[in-house]
Amino acid sequence: MPGPTRYRNLLRDTAVALKGKTATLETQAMILDQITEQTQADRLILSWDNFLSYPLWALRGALYPNAAERIRAFTRIFPEIDAEFHLAIRNPATFLPDLFQRQTGKSHDEFMEGVEPLRLRWSTMIDQVRALNPHVPLTIWCDEDTPLIWPDVLQAVSGHSPGLVLEDADVLLSSVMTPEGMARLTGYLAENPPVSPDIRKGIVAAFLDKYADPAKLEVDLEMPGWTDALVAEMTENYETDVAQIAQLPGLTFITA
Repeated sequence: MPGPTRYRNLLRDTAVALKGKTATLETQAMILDQITEQTQADRLILSWDNFLSYPLWALRGALYPNAAERIRAFTRIFPEIDAEFHLAIRNPATFLPDLFQRQTGKSHDEFMEGVEPLRLRWSTMIDQVRALNPHVPLTIWCDEDTPLIWPDVLQAVSGHSPGLVLEDADVLLSSVMTPEGMARLTGYLAENPPVSPDIRKGIVAAFLDKYADPAKLEVDLEMPGWTDALVAEMTENYETDVAQIAQLPGLTFITA
């Protein structure tokens, strides 16, 4: 898994240069030579939080309105390789403030561009991606669930056998739990190895309920003009949207 500095600008510039065409074998070989030093690989994992857009342009009337075109452009860089895409979605009530803080150059009004927060739906973007890329496997999960389902995410992204246990698979749990709770969880799992992923999730969820660190879970929701009622309604809309996405046929949804 090469670092994003080796490919983020390279892939973007190549996609632009191709103008919708597929890359030649020579171009593919050149790009792979720049991305990785390996001569053979069963799977190449490329991950970057700005693959679909920089924060400055992520909200333009909708969430990632160019995502479908972007994904199609990336698949045409390596037409000989079966591409998969894995994406975490997040409650717009917490995602938009985070996006706004990470972008520079736009005021709040310029960033929102008249978008009504209550109308934002991840399913809109996902429908567009699937319509333009019907044969590309798509795996989705909720970012809020990531600490709980991280081993499942790693398995889906890496493609390793379900029975294989990776080192540091619980590293994200330590980012939301107290040190005492993490130590107790690690000890419990060592003494009582779960026999299935679902049982493991139940154990982790129980420890999270008891040992989650409130300070680590605190999220900044401040946006000009937002009220508690608006945030609550956005969250309710997101939960409904997630439930609908999880039922979409032909899509893999990782649940907590």
